[in-house]
Amino acid sequence: MSKRPQKKKPDHPSTYIWAAALSALAAFAAVYVTLAVSDNQTPAASSPSAASNSVTNGAATDAAPDDSARALATGKMATFVFKKTPADLTDVAFLTPDGATTNLSAFKGKVVLLNLWATWCAPCREEMPALDKLEKELGSDKFQVVALSIDKSGVDGARKFLDDIGATSLKPYADPTSKEGTRLGVIGMPTTLLINADGKEIGRLIGPAEWDSADARRLIEKFL
Repeated sequence: MSKRPQKKKPDHPSTYIWAAALSALAAFAAVYVTLAVSDNQTPAASSPSAASNSVTNGAATDAAPDDSARALATGKMATFVFKKTPADLTDVAFLTPDGATTNLSAFKGKVVLLNLWATWCAPCREEMPALDKLEKELGSDKFQVVALSIDKSGVDGARKFLDDIGATSLKPYADPTSKEGTRLGVIGMPTTLLINADGKEIGRLIGPAEWDSADARRLIEKFL
């Protein structure tokens, strides 16, 4: 008499959940790494004139950053990802420290380090003192750190946060709608964009960073 084949027990549901989670994580990592490597590669110049138009000290152009600029994405700035060429940004609106409405375009004419953060964000609290120190030491008519709180607590919440951590140089800018970060393509906080004097994005860094480090200063000063 032949034996009936035994039925295979179905996998536990948790097996599928873990598999899906690991697949999603791997896909996200692959996308981020691909973007980082691609954007930080040096594009070949199509002609001598194209090569000569690369970004140099004290000049903001639409040309791709040259070798010397891309080489600065190292050390404390290793996760900074350059755009292939400076990119246009959505002219987002937000509140100034006195509650008036302004736009990102109002800062044209100076290099801007735009930091998007929130009062509930622990990594944001971790890096804010470094941003405050950078603004104190490097802030001028040519450069400004704009710390933009993407938080429904608005300007008052941002001001209280900065006061609590002892920041004295940063001004409390805020987007109480919490929507403008999405319009800038921000997927997590903190995210920091380096913007040239023409109002175009040079590149960005996702996550907290030591913005008062020598590596950060060299990167920023390259575009002043």
